[in-house]
Amino acid sequence: MSLLAISGHSGQGLEFSRKTSDITVMAQADPHMHVHANRPCSPQDVDDFLEQAEALAVRKGQRLTKIRRKVLRLLLESQEPSKAYDLLANLDGEGSAKPPTVYRALDFLQEVGLAHKIESLNAYVACGHASHKHSAVFLICDECGGAEELHAISTTDALKAETEAAGFHMRHAVIEVRGVCRACAG
Repeated sequence: MSLLAISGHSGQGLEFSRKTSDITVMAQADPHMHVHANRPCSPQDVDDFLEQAEALAVRKGQRLTKIRRKVLRLLLESQEPSKAYDLLANLDGEGSAKPPTVYRALDFLQEVGLAHKIESLNAYVACGHASHKHSAVFLICDECGGAEELHAISTTDALKAETEAAGFHMRHAVIEVRGVCRACAG
């Protein structure tokens, strides 16, 4: 079941087919279904998405190197937000990977819109809709540690309007909401 959506986006870049409404579906979702990471925003076909990610990097004048690709694959396949050292441990001999290598790969993935960092968890998740700019809103469960990305479009629009009114040019925002998920509350 998909909980999140790409709202009305079409055109260039990465897209995937699971489209639903914003917060309404979350409120009606099966309370026993639990999403540990950003899974609703992850594409269904990881290999196809990696090809699209590579094309996106090329369009931005960058390269999806072997290490960057592997880190992105690990994020896409993870059931929960991943810490850099966990990613490093799972690189399976990809070159002589050291912590700075993983952090550079994560910085690149964030820069091109393929990953988000959840600051309070010091962990990362893949983002399967890099084709448009958006602010990430994460719902983080204090009980199980799960994190889910919410497309809070009106919240993002309001935040952008308020920051502009303050004379501040917002590049991006990551909002973290702590509480109890529907699975743990049920």
